[in-house]
Order: sequence, then structure tokens, then C-alpha cells
Amino acid sequence: MSAPLLEMRGVSQIYTLARQTLFAPKPRLTVLDKVDFAVGQGEAVGLVGESGAGKTTLTRILTGLEQPQEGQVLFEEQSVWAAPPARRAAFRRGVQVVMQNPRSSLDPRMKVGTALLEPMRSLRVEGDHVARMHEVIGQVGLTPAALERYPHEFSGGQLQRIAIARALMPGPRVLIADEPVSALDVSIQAQVLNLLKDLTRDLGLSLVLIAHDLSVVAYSTSRVSVIASGRIVEAGPPMDLFRMPKAPETKALVDAVLTVEAGLAGTALA
Repeated sequence: MSAPLLEMRGVSQIYTLARQTLFAPKPRLTVLDKVDFAVGQGEAVGLVGESGAGKTTLTRILTGLEQPQEGQVLFEEQSVWAAPPARRAAFRRGVQVVMQNPRSSLDPRMKVGTALLEPMRSLRVEGDHVARMHEVIGQVGLTPAALERYPHEFSGGQLQRIAIARALMPGPRVLIADEPVSALDVSIQAQVLNLLKDLTRDLGLSLVLIAHDLSVVAYSTSRVSVIASGRIVEAGPPMDLFRMPKAPETKALVDAVLTVEAGLAGTALA
């Protein structure tokens, strides 16, 4: 792989918790422990782990919402937190995130068109915003009529397409999808995953797909990292992880994936 577009090097994040008793020292919780993670230009990579593994904290650090206590976050080989204001602005435009529940990330009082324009204004992106809005709404498979409607008028799958469209508005180079299908019906999940794959290919985007289900990231990415207790315990091509998992945590994730044939019987992937 060429030089990574977005990278974490040796990132650790430790939170100080409340005291259990008056004179006891404050306990410390290590959420990330010397994590290395990277995505190259046009690459689709996955991060998978069970709840509490550190995926959310890693997402917040990758998107610049949280500064790591140790290690570096690099965008285009430059430190995000040591960069001058112009580079920080380029990073905020260049890395966008799609959250798990689109209903909670869209203002119910705001029409879809207005919601799509918000990141352009807040990030001070120049250009024809209205033309860009019509372009991205078509890229996610919706018609311009959707721009005049409110979020409550859409299904969950349509709302996730709108959330993806909003993330595309500033013209990002990296799209981070944090559990993008876990809140959707099974019949809709494949549609959204196919959309993400098509956008990655057609727009030359880099995709970071974060999930707790190994089968979801295996379907959509070419390289997967497994995180457990704040550490990357295994990484490689998804089918290698399916067929020859080495870490106990990876084996547990593989065992939790049901095949179509064995699903009704309640048995896991062999």
C-alpha cells in the first residue's frame, strides 16, 4: 500500500473515572492501547469488535472529535493536531462520518435539503451548494423530490442514504461509516452496503467501515482489523480471518456469524 491517507500511530486513550470512595485514587480506564490503524487512497478497510472494544473512541479520534493522549493521527502524512488552521480545515472537510442511527443525526424540524446544506456552510465550502446538493442526492439513489421532505417521511434505509449524502456534500476523501446498517432491517442492509461499495469505487473514496459483525465488513472491505479491549489483536484479508482466525477474539466473532443454511438451526459458521 502507498502512503496512508488517514492513519493512527501508537494511539492510546485513557480516561480518569470518578472515585469509588472519598480518599481512594481515581481509577483509570484504558480504552485504546497503542493502536495502529490506516486507510489508503481508494481503499476500503474494516474495523470489527464487540461492544466495549473501543470502536467508538477510535472513531472519535479518527474524525478529530477527540485528541489522543498518546500517539499521532495523520491526514495526508501530516499531524492533525499539530497542523496549522488551513490544514485542520482541510482535514475536517476531507474526513466525514456516517453514524449508526440516521434519525438521531437529522433534525426532524429541518427539510432534507436544508440539512444537506448545513455542512457546506459550517465548513465554509465554496462553490454552488444547490448544484452539489442535487448531485449527491442522485449519487445515493434518491430523487430531488426528497429535498423538500422531512425526515419522518422516510424509511430507515432512505434516511441512511440521506445521511450518506450529507457526509458526501463537502467532497470528502475518507468516509467513516460507524455501524451504518446495524439499525436497519436485514433486507435493507445489503442495499446500503452495496451503495457504500459503489461510492468507494465510483468516487475514489477511502472507506472505513466499523461494525461488530464480521460478515458485514467482510462483504464490503478488502482488509479488516479486529479490536478487543482497546487493542488490535489481528488484521488481514477478511476471508483469511474467516477461514483461519488466530486470535481468540476473532474466533469468537467468526463463531457468532450465522450462515443461511445453519441459521435456523442456530449453529455458527463452521
